[in-house]
Amino acid sequence: MKKQLKRAAAATVLGLSLTTGFASAQSGTIDQTGASSTNRINHESTSRQTVRNDTDANVVNRNNQTADSGDVTSNRNTTQQGSVASGHVDNENQTRTSVSVNNMSSHQPAAVASSDNGGTASISNTGFNSDNEISSTSNNTTDVRNTTTLNVTNDSNQTARSGDVNSSQNTTSGSASSGDAFNYNSTTTEISVSN
Repeated sequence: MKKQLKRAAAATVLGLSLTTGFASAQSGTIDQTGASSTNRINHESTSRQTVRNDTDANVVNRNNQTADSGDVTSNRNTTQQGSVASGHVDNENQTRTSVSVNNMSSHQPAAVASSDNGGTASISNTGFNSDNEISSTSNNTTDVRNTTTLNVTNDSNQTARSGDVNSSQNTTSGSASSGDAFNYNSTTTEISVSN
């Protein structure tokens, strides 16, 4: 009877020690237990991280330009001295588009969560023929999904028209000319995506 009562008392003390050990969640300590006692410290942590990045970027550049030089008409002149000309016309457009998407910083919470080492635990000074066990299980699940959609549209519509030249019915006629017509377009698009 005395032996049984001692074992029951030891089991009671053990139960209190285990309760104290689990109170700190990630750490546990069992100390000074009786003979043939069973001592367990079990730690299990579960971490689930879900990161969703949906990025939509739409860039539209539209350039519409029209330039017309004037018409030149020299008619019914007895004497046309010198030259008759219209001016020079040109269109010029430069477009630069830079799009940068960086989702790397959103991964940091998942990395921090997965660094859990299960805490610390110790069982010491246990009695004769005691059964001692410390177990730690860490389950980390990280799900990162990045969806990036980039649409860049560059439209350049340019029209440059040189004027008409009409020289007729002149007794003496000099030169008649229309100016030059020129179109220029430069487009640069830079896209950077970091997931």
